[in-house]
Amino acid sequence: MTLKEQYEFLVFLLLAILVLELVARRLGLPPAASFITGGMALAFFPGVPDVEINPDLIMVLFLPPLLMSSSYFTIWEDFKKQVNGIASLAFGAVIFTTLAVAAVLHIMLPDLPLAVGFALGAIVSPPDAVAASAVLSKISLPGRLVTLLEGESLVNDATGLVLFAIAVSAAATGKFDSYDAVFSFFWLSVSGGLAGAAMGWLGMRAIRLLKETELVITATLLLSTTSYVAAEAIGGSGVLAVVATGLIVGGGHHDSVSAATRVRAQSFWRALVFIMESLLFVLIGLSLRDVVSGVEADVSTFSANLVPLVAVVTTVIVARFVWVAGCAGLITMKGRLKLGRRSPITGRELVVVGWSGMRGVVTLSAALAYPADLPGRDFVLVAAFSVIVVTVLVQGSTLAALAQLLGVADPEERQTLMKTKAAVRLRLANLHAEDCGTRDHSKSTLIHRPLELEHLEAAGKLVSAARAELLKMFRRGEIHEKVLRDIEHELDLEEMTLESRARK
Repeated sequence: MTLKEQYEFLVFLLLAILVLELVARRLGLPPAASFITGGMALAFFPGVPDVEINPDLIMVLFLPPLLMSSSYFTIWEDFKKQVNGIASLAFGAVIFTTLAVAAVLHIMLPDLPLAVGFALGAIVSPPDAVAASAVLSKISLPGRLVTLLEGESLVNDATGLVLFAIAVSAAATGKFDSYDAVFSFFWLSVSGGLAGAAMGWLGMRAIRLLKETELVITATLLLSTTSYVAAEAIGGSGVLAVVATGLIVGGGHHDSVSAATRVRAQSFWRALVFIMESLLFVLIGLSLRDVVSGVEADVSTFSANLVPLVAVVTTVIVARFVWVAGCAGLITMKGRLKLGRRSPITGRELVVVGWSGMRGVVTLSAALAYPADLPGRDFVLVAAFSVIVVTVLVQGSTLAALAQLLGVADPEERQTLMKTKAAVRLRLANLHAEDCGTRDHSKSTLIHRPLELEHLEAAGKLVSAARAELLKMFRRGEIHEKVLRDIEHELDLEEMTLESRARK
């Protein structure tokens, strides 16, 4: 396609995304499922051109902003509380699933080198941050479960990609060095995290120097990609780097940018994330054409591999349940032996965690990056695509219903949060007893303009004082960060309203 045709096709995809989003809302489906299904349908629609997905471009163009957004809204204190569970899923479950898939594939297709099984396992083992946020944002789960699942999806991509690189190297050379593998894993993780932390620290200092909203938004967008590229340049994990950068920026923005910048930046990022997530899932659906082309080229081979394919998809789903159940059993045993605390997660919640294993862009990108000269590439592509489709369409579409059926909800948590917000609002309102009268001055005439400006200035000072007190309450540990962010947003909107009236 020419550049003009590519642009026209992109516009067509954006129009299709709007239609698919409306269809998802009308039918009550997760948007991710609607987008993948729509992409699969478009793949065979007359006149739709072939779409060649470049895995490197996908990783550097789409992944950094999406990871930045997810980590920005991650609450650090909750993340720290769930760090053991996050580490168990992000490292233990990914490694366990990789080994399980490799073992099953070796049994089902013994002619393929074992390294191919490890590569496939690494490709399909990490649940995806994009898929997780797309599904979890549409359902109501207890806060600790959301933190656990979103935290896992932010970190586990690095584990899967490291294992994939090691497995591909072993498949290409026929050698596996455990010491090199451990060192590579350590270096990628540590250097990526440190690089991301450094970029976040430098980025926040640069952002404080910028006053215009457009410059701040551009800087944060640039920061996500810069962090990713910088970490990859030193051999680190770009995924972990962006996560570290996002956590630092998310925790430091409260007193670093203006209210107007914060509100407009959030609107910009919501729109950007929606467009990018939607495009990615549609592109996953469109990739079905290449998968089918490979199958049509050798139908007999595909038929022979159908049972192994089903076995791989089943193993991916079952292995997660086995790992989650095993960890829960171990924690329960330690609790009974008084060797540690009992798990705060119930058995019903563990079922939801086990069913929350949606795969997405990282799995597709890794599968497309599998070298064409290595054995089993067609099977790897078909298996990866099948895992994505099954986990998003089946698990993603039924997760909300499953949570509701099991009664996995926490209305008390929501009520407690609402009560805390009400108490904080009352406390801030009582900071100053005098009434500035800002509401009544909206009808002021021109002759009363100086008096109105005086009251608007006083009201602005009250908002600033309320924000300062809110931050003090948060830093003293009196309120949760969710309360901080929600009330901060209300204060930001109030400040923007005052500024707008003052400019009239």
